[in-house]
Amino acid sequence: MDVDALLLSRLQFAFTIAFHIIFPSFTIGLASYLAVLEGMWLVTKNEVFKTLYLFWLKIFAISFGMGVVTGVVLSYEIGANWSVFSAVAAPVIGPLLAFEVLTAFFLEASFLGIMLFGWKKVGPTLHFTATVLVAIGTLISAFWIVSANSWMQHPTGFTTLPNGDLIAVDWFKVVFSPSFPARFAHMTLAAYLTTALVIGAASAWRLLKDAEEPESKMSLRMAIGMFAIVAPLQLLVGDISGKSVGQLQPAKLAAIEAFWDTRAEQPFHIAAWPDREIAGNRWEISVPKLGSLITGGSTKAEIRGLKSFEPRDRPPVALVFWAFRVMVGLGVAMIGLGFWGAWLTWKSAPERSRLYLRAAVAMGPAGFVAVIAGWMVAEVGRQPWVIYGVLRTADAASPLQAGQVSLSLLGFLTVYAIIFSVGVLYILRLMGEGPLAGSLEPVDDDRAPGSALAAMPEDPG
Repeated sequence: MDVDALLLSRLQFAFTIAFHIIFPSFTIGLASYLAVLEGMWLVTKNEVFKTLYLFWLKIFAISFGMGVVTGVVLSYEIGANWSVFSAVAAPVIGPLLAFEVLTAFFLEASFLGIMLFGWKKVGPTLHFTATVLVAIGTLISAFWIVSANSWMQHPTGFTTLPNGDLIAVDWFKVVFSPSFPARFAHMTLAAYLTTALVIGAASAWRLLKDAEEPESKMSLRMAIGMFAIVAPLQLLVGDISGKSVGQLQPAKLAAIEAFWDTRAEQPFHIAAWPDREIAGNRWEISVPKLGSLITGGSTKAEIRGLKSFEPRDRPPVALVFWAFRVMVGLGVAMIGLGFWGAWLTWKSAPERSRLYLRAAVAMGPAGFVAVIAGWMVAEVGRQPWVIYGVLRTADAASPLQAGQVSLSLLGFLTVYAIIFSVGVLYILRLMGEGPLAGSLEPVDDDRAPGSALAAMPEDPG
């Protein structure tokens, strides 16, 4: 394999975007969780919800900041390493990214300050409103980012000018690409599951030390509710999204399933070793006819294989094939964790099962791994196109030298390793200490005892 500027640029962008997506996939779900906690506290006046809110608010603030820091660089990277793509697609992609800033980032930035520091400066209703608006802002941000990416996966509503530039002619079709609804739902549910797994793991860790800690018992039950409901729903949404891939990007579907020949009654490959050099699988463990049933809805459905595409139009098969199976395998494990936890909750109490608590701790990072694996399927499976069927990745890169890109890649690796290590270690330390560590007592006795505002500390920590 030749290590040229194109390959290094792809590796650099893959590294930075994979690093960045860790934080939005967590904060999207965590913002909604905070809104639920504060709402439950205001309604029930149960101090457990307030303690959990203050605890997870600190972690949200750190994660949100790290997400912003790691995301800002992507805009500059697109311009520096992918200048041809920027010039050609800017009239379409540019407004979508601008809408994300105007409608989501400004909303989050405006109300995040109130959410973090407005305890004694605004009333409880306004503070809760700020929390809800920040949660909505994270979802709006995901909306625009997934919309832009979905357009790149299946571009519609545009035309090509004589000079090769792309312009939008129907913004509704640009924003709502055919693959967008299922992909947006899939990403949103993935974020909620990722957050629930982290909350479940942190709660289980505390309960292994103190099985009677009320805050951790409550948060574990809330996490189990998300596992049990959202994980099976995610499987359904993922199946819908996968079927749309078969219609819109048949080469990607063939790579996902390692189908090489076009035929009916395709097998489902549980495991395989796809090899592009021989245009086949060196070995495979398969279930006959199940591949056609899953991807086409019938065992008789004819599914296109990779050999029906020119070799230069085939995506890297092995990486897509295995990334998909990692994602699905973890999804099945999440469903199992949810059903197991629901059964324990119904029978007795999940905190009494140390085996379940250990399993919940072990599954804590699973959401992040599944999200990264899913995006690998989406992005690597789209190759060799940066805009599917319109602009090839090789034609979208800037005219840089390999040395220039390798230097910036090394810099990113170093800086991101430091940011990730420090930030994540601090977050893990906070989670290990638990909701009661460092909590502040209510102040301002002149306020009405027992009121929601009087119960709020001056600073969330």
